[in-house]
Amino acid sequence: MVDLSQYLPILMFLGIAIVLSSAFVFLPMIAQRFTGTHNPTPEKLAEYECGFPAFEDSRSQFDVRFYLVAILFIIFDLEAAFLFPWAVSVFTLGWTAWISMMIFIGELALGLAYAWKKGALDWE
Repeated sequence: MVDLSQYLPILMFLGIAIVLSSAFVFLPMIAQRFTGTHNPTPEKLAEYECGFPAFEDSRSQFDVRFYLVAILFIIFDLEAAFLFPWAVSVFTLGWTAWISMMIFIGELALGLAYAWKKGALDWE
């Protein structure tokens, strides 16, 4: 028989997290109703796009290359997120950590070379 009382701290943590996150979302909305800052005007409800009015329909499609560059940026940004903790602890982890990171960087370099060859980084 499994003792479920061990999960009580986790459930309490989740309950407190849900209550606090709900409070951070809904209390400012309630406070603005009572303080009078809730005053929707056409200027407040207008879309804001880089400081000038929109010149196209907001539902227009973006070029796929925009998303591709964004995904590539995220991938290589995550490489840096993995690289920094490794660099801090590489001397204590030994050769195994160094070899595994070189394999990881090699795979990323192959991916970058492939994306470059396919023209994924070219922007017109």
